[in-house]
Amino acid sequence: MKIVAKPIDVLAKFNKEGVPTPIKFKIVGEAEAEVAIKVDRVLTRELEKLAGNKMFIFRCQSAINGVEKVYELKYGLETCKWMLFKI
Repeated sequence: MKIVAKPIDVLAKFNKEGVPTPIKFKIVGEAEAEVAIKVDRVLTRELEKLAGNKMFIFRCQSAINGVEKVYELKYGLETCKWMLFKI
């Protein structure tokens, strides 16, 4: 997987404890067009503490342009921001 580290817009649902689950996200493609990608499966969810910042790391799988790809999304608990980290 290649590290991308781009901020993204995510549609997510939260459980009663406040733990998010991504449903779909938007990313700006090569032609400066927004591409919406549906999260087909969340493979793993981990809580990471890096430099004092707590983040959820989601390893997900989706069909992107007809090809099944595995990628990582990160959600910062203090900042409430999403990032496409690896694809």
